Amino acid sequence: MAARCDLTGKGKQYGHNVSFSLRRTKRVFKPNLQKKTFVVDGKKVTMTLSTQAIRTLKKKGLLQPATK
Repeated sequence: MAARCDLTGKGKQYGHNVSFSLRRTKRVFKPNLQKKTFVVDGKKVTMTLSTQAIRTLKKKGLLQPATK
């Protein structure tokens, strides 16, 4: 399974760790992915979404905030 958001397509990005002496080593920035289950037409659909996508869905009113 690739680390990729099902909705936005956001995936890993590459960059550098930069030390105090400005020496650069390779590193990977991974998206914060969460599994969310939705009910669509009476069926449960599980999607892997980035937290940024979840925030946007809540803001647009397409996803109800969790109630405890």
